[in-house]
Amino acid sequence: MEMSSVQIVPAPPDRVWSALNDPELLKRCITGCEAIEPIEENQYKVSMTVKVGPVNAKFAGKIFLLDLNPPESYTINFEGQGGMAGFAKGNAKVALSPEGEVTKLAYTASAQIGGKLAQIGSRLVDGAANKMATDFFAALARELKEEPQAST
Repeated sequence: MEMSSVQIVPAPPDRVWSALNDPELLKRCITGCEAIEPIEENQYKVSMTVKVGPVNAKFAGKIFLLDLNPPESYTINFEGQGGMAGFAKGNAKVALSPEGEVTKLAYTASAQIGGKLAQIGSRLVDGAANKMATDFFAALARELKEEPQAST
């Protein structure tokens, strides 16, 4: 599965970068996310429940942040196991750039899935992934609008 998109986020790049690296804020923004806990520097343990078509699964996995260039870009590697539902692993490259008072966030992601998830068809999986991304960016925008802005 491959995905890419450009989103406009209503905050400057440094605030967006901070938000994208705040486990509690991310937990609130990711549908089905139950926990994001630091393991080591730039490594996190994640648990989440995912529904894709007829398959409901609780995934346990890890996220690794690589090639960090704050507040401009990084790569996220992820891997997760969902028991009988299967597995998912992949990466996403994220780039932030200022656009006036907002931030242009561009990403490309690729993932491999196996087990029951792979059997239900790419249209359902792609649709679920796109919905999760849309929901995430809407929640991120809400969070950033609600955060108090630092005065300069």
